[in-house]
Amino acid sequence: MNTLAHASLEQQIAQWREFLRRRAAIHGSDVDELEDHLRSQVGSLTGQGLADDEAFLVAVKRMGSIDSLSREFAREHSERLWKQLVLPADAGETGSAGTGLVSVLLLALAAALAVKLPALFGFPMEEANAPGYLRNASFFVLPLLAGWFAWKRGPEPVSVVWMALAFAAGALLVNVYPFAPDADTHWLATIHLPIALWLVVGFAYAGGAWFAGERRMDFVRFSGEMAIYYVLIALGGAVLTGFTVMMFRAIGMDPGGFVGLWLVPCGAAGAVIVAAWLVEAKQSVIENMAPVLTKLFTPLFTAILLAFLVTLIWTRNPIDVQREVLIGFDLLLALVVGLVLYAASARDPQAPPGLFDVLQLALIVSAVAVDGVALVSIVARIHEFGFTPNRVAAFGENLILLANLAGSAWLYAGFLRGHGSFVALERWQLAFLPLYATWAAFVVAAFPPMFGFR
Repeated sequence: MNTLAHASLEQQIAQWREFLRRRAAIHGSDVDELEDHLRSQVGSLTGQGLADDEAFLVAVKRMGSIDSLSREFAREHSERLWKQLVLPADAGETGSAGTGLVSVLLLALAAALAVKLPALFGFPMEEANAPGYLRNASFFVLPLLAGWFAWKRGPEPVSVVWMALAFAAGALLVNVYPFAPDADTHWLATIHLPIALWLVVGFAYAGGAWFAGERRMDFVRFSGEMAIYYVLIALGGAVLTGFTVMMFRAIGMDPGGFVGLWLVPCGAAGAVIVAAWLVEAKQSVIENMAPVLTKLFTPLFTAILLAFLVTLIWTRNPIDVQREVLIGFDLLLALVVGLVLYAASARDPQAPPGLFDVLQLALIVSAVAVDGVALVSIVARIHEFGFTPNRVAAFGENLILLANLAGSAWLYAGFLRGHGSFVALERWQLAFLPLYATWAAFVVAAFPPMFGFR
């Protein structure tokens, strides 16, 4: 019996060690040091009469969470971080950062070249073909990104087949439908297709284990941090583009063709892969970005929404329900939902309610009110002028947003009153991710024939 218990303990320690070694901020020798400390704690606890399993759990708890340890080592050994990202790993280390960098650079290059692929089939990147390029922009990058995650996570073969079928179905629909370039259904398909396919990327990110709540929340955190990195890369790219134009114009040459046809589109596609890799490689260091950003933007968004509601009530001006306005409101509400999700991913579910939770509830309630006003305006517009693709799409999206936000407000209020758990709120928010993607897929697949491709 003691032999079996010892074998179980060794297996738990091996799993703990393997998980710890995947943290980019912690070196191999540090893992050995931590393991010695863990074994010392376990030995002390078993000497006091605890069973091996109990001693292991208590020892890990005393040492702190893995992420806390990772951040502590990141602060103490910051000089290692970028070396581990761009240089090959030391001999004896598991994995190879150098190999990972090479594979990602090749993947980014493939994404950049994929942008130019249609030109080989008689569709050069010019104004006449711009609508087709925009419709297919997702397929230049997202299949590669999903494939990279599938390679890293190793999902079941049947999961890979379903992901490939999802991409193939999307590509078939948007290229077979007879869209008119300026048709509303064309622009709706262009906007909604990346939303639907991003869920496929999330499925690959989760290694096929999408229904595990922890993996879905990890994907939410990844999505937010990747967006941050992409914006930073884009700002650097804008500076690079500006200097490129300046230098070539200084010698009497116009680089507009190269910039517009190669540098910007190819760089934008490759940057998606690079941003994803940076989040993966430095996840142990940037996890503290989530609480900082959410604490910064939550009060700002709350103030803006409240100011809008006060102005709306004071002036009694109706919302102008035009396409650009509808898109703007949907983006605003989607950002609020994303901010709430991102805040949830950074919060300890077991922590008691605090002031920030009150601010979160105020943000959600304000968003519910704004969404309600937008829905009333959309319904009034439909009643007065009839159904159009934009109005119906906006109505469905706002209805889903309203259900998500209203349920979140109810659960958050219950949590603040001590009548519910934060875990229930997390589950409610995560349950809507497939619903958003499903509605987006429905808009792409069903709206064009429903509205006669107009």
